Order: sequence, then C-alpha cells, then structure tokens
Amino acid sequence: MPQTDTERRAVPPTGLSPSRAGDFLTCPLLYRLRVIDKLPEPPSKAATRGTLVHAVLERLFDHPPAERTVERALGLLRPQWDRLRTERPELVELFPDDPEGAELAGWLADAEKLTERWFRLEDPTRLHPVERELYVETELESGLRLRGYIDRVDVAPTGEVRLVDYKTGRAPSRDFEGKAMFQMKFYALVVWRWKGVIPKRLQLVYLGGGGDVVTYDPDEADLRSVERKLLALWETISRAVATGEFPATRNRLCDWCDHQASCPEFGGTPPPYPLPVQRAASPESVTRMTSKES
Repeated sequence: MPQTDTERRAVPPTGLSPSRAGDFLTCPLLYRLRVIDKLPEPPSKAATRGTLVHAVLERLFDHPPAERTVERALGLLRPQWDRLRTERPELVELFPDDPEGAELAGWLADAEKLTERWFRLEDPTRLHPVERELYVETELESGLRLRGYIDRVDVAPTGEVRLVDYKTGRAPSRDFEGKAMFQMKFYALVVWRWKGVIPKRLQLVYLGGGGDVVTYDPDEADLRSVERKLLALWETISRAVATGEFPATRNRLCDWCDHQASCPEFGGTPPPYPLPVQRAASPESVTRMTSKES
C-alpha cells in the first residue's frame, strides 16, 4: 500500500520549543496534530498581524537611533506587509471577500495602533540591541534539544543581558503571569546552557489593551527548576510518541482551534497515527520471559 503524504513526512520530534511545549501542556492532541501529523492550519489574522508588527519593530533598528521614530515605523508597515505576502502566498486567504480593501485597511490600522503603543512603552532611540530575531539552540546533558527565537537581546555596557519578547495581545492577569513568563525562562535556560550566562532580566512587552511591560530577574535556581520541568515534560512527550496516546484536553482556547474536525471532544476523529507504536508486553509474555530467565 502506498504511503500517504502524512506517513511519508511524519518523524518523531527531536526537541522542544516554547510554543510546542505550550501546545502539549495545553492539549496533547494539539501537539500531535501540529508536530507529528503536521496538519495544515489556515493563516490567522491575529497571528499574522503579530508577525507584521514584529517585523516592523525588528527592521526599525536597521536605522540610526535618531531615525527610530513613530513615523519611520509606520512607514515600514506597508512594505513589510508586501514582503510577507510575497513570502507567504497563502496570506491572500485572510481577506477573500474584501474587494474594496476596507477590511484590510482596518486590519492595518490596528497594526498601526500596536506599533504606536510600543513607543509609549520603550524608547528605541536609547536601545542598542545586539541581536534581533535570534535563533537559539542548545542540547542538555540528557540529550534534549531546546530551540526557539528571541525577539531582542540587549546587552548593557557592564555586560548584563536582557531578553525581550513582544506580545501583541493584552497583558495576562496575575494568575497567568507565570505561564506567560515560562517562555522567557525557557529562553534564559537555553542562553545559560549555550553561552554560560544567566540573563539579568526577562522582559515581556505587551502591546494590546493599554500596553504593559512585565519583567522578571531569574537566578540559577529558577533555571535549574525550569530544566527539571522540561526534562519531565519531554519524558511524558516521549511516552506519548511511543504509545501514540495523545488525549484531547478541553480548554479555553478550543474555540479558536483549527483542528476540531480531528478532535474527539468535538465529535471528530484524529487521523491514523503515522508513527510505529510500541505496545506494552502482555502479562502472559512477561510470565514466559520471567520463566526463561529463571
């Protein structure tokens, strides 16, 4: 029987990123459908707007400090949007019924507001990033690979490192601040294990709502704790990969999930598991093996 496209490209996961770790913690089935089955997802207006604003803020630092103005940033929006559409043709699906361009104009206006709000939270004329959209990767002693992209890395004249991430949504409530900062602690762990430097500060810049900046100063004990949690999470993921058991978990993000047709919680059926399954030995076979050994 010829293999399907999914079966041909399905491979066991080789490491963790903050987003994929978050997927598994939110819903193991979502993790499976994204990482193993690699089911396609239509582009999202909110996520694409975030990508656009990130691109503008990244490119703004190509200019000298005195030229990092609101006007300059807003002038980058349309060129960056054109670039994104060229690189990702599927983005035409975002505005299929908008012949007059009114919906697109409103969407771009929202991106402008997010960009303008950033200038009230940080002063780019006083910032000197050493890295932007930095890809980081390291391998722990256990063999687990950690990877991800950091929006901005600042280094003070005295050597202290600050990791910064832009968020186009609202700042979370105090009950969810720890979950939001998990991503930054993940990056801090990668930088520490990669470069031997513990970042002095982790900073989340929220552009949604009224705008907010949330900071956290980690220490070695924090990062060792994160490492232990990630190792435990990876063990759980590895067991799921081996058995093919990825239960669906209802949560507050289900309404926005693109995979309800593949989710038992919504009457759907997941596709056949595309990786080999390691089944546990039956009691009879265990008894036979024990008898032979004795």
